[in-house]
Amino acid sequence: MRTITASEARQGFAEVLEAARREPVVIQRQKRDVAVVMSMDEYERLVHLNVAEFQRFSDRVGAKAKEAGLTEDVLQGLLSSEN
Repeated sequence: MRTITASEARQGFAEVLEAARREPVVIQRQKRDVAVVMSMDEYERLVHLNVAEFQRFSDRVGAKAKEAGLTEDVLQGLLSSEN
């Protein structure tokens, strides 16, 4: 998944749309993920996921998060700091 800044997204919006046809594009503002641009096909696929497919997707995302060092303790700390 490609990651770009909000400024880059503004300056190259046509390029962002083209890249989103191939894979979701994460947009960051002040080094925080704030949005994802994805193709309409991908959006519709996600909207219509069945429960089993959603679980497999969640497991993949969870594994990637774990690889990146995002544990439940870290997540709880992030959630606590927002309040």
